[in-house]
Amino acid sequence: MDVTSTYKFARISARKARDVAREIQGLSASDALDILNFTPRKGAELFSKTMKAALADAENNFEISVDGLFVKSAVVGEGPTFKRFKARARGSAASIRKRTSHLTVILSDEGGPEEKAPRSARAVAAKSGEKTSASVVAGKEKAPSSAARVDEARGMVYDSAPAEFDNLEVISGVGPVLAEKLNSLGVYRFEQIASWTERNVQEFDELISSEGRIEREEWVAQAKALHEEKYGK
Repeated sequence: MDVTSTYKFARISARKARDVAREIQGLSASDALDILNFTPRKGAELFSKTMKAALADAENNFEISVDGLFVKSAVVGEGPTFKRFKARARGSAASIRKRTSHLTVILSDEGGPEEKAPRSARAVAAKSGEKTSASVVAGKEKAPSSAARVDEARGMVYDSAPAEFDNLEVISGVGPVLAEKLNSLGVYRFEQIASWTERNVQEFDELISSEGRIEREEWVAQAKALHEEKYGK
């Protein structure tokens, strides 16, 4: 049986909330709550409240044991945007958009929780004991299968962390923070960046916020060279 709980008009943007939703998808209710309780993000607190409401409904209204429940679905929908402005120089005004979201959690006792693969390359390395230093780039590794790939509008991306990945930090201008952001968007390998079109570059330029201007067109050339050096293709 499925138990649904919805948090309407949550004061958080849908993009930020979806980062948390991906982490609890398919986990048991207890494991998901543990992750949410120790995740220092606003979205985690909001999802924790939503999950606790669903667990209370399951136990009190439907008499379902909470021990056998798992997160069947965690969905984030966009809510209305409150438009404000901030006074700027010479009588001008800057637009401020306060976004809202609708958080929906579906718990189920049918089937079982699925083992969730880590989203980031660093998490995969920590689990498998592999290194993500620049020395890995020089080695020759077998390219992973394409089973984990999903063709989306912004290019070929992974829906979960692959078994083997590249160290994106060796690309000029990509530090640990940007590498984590790319991983969260499904980019783990040089060949993905090397295949970016001009449209993909513009889309990722909007998705990745950073101080200063980074020539992401140069990333494509560097990623192509690194991929050829590593895999000899």
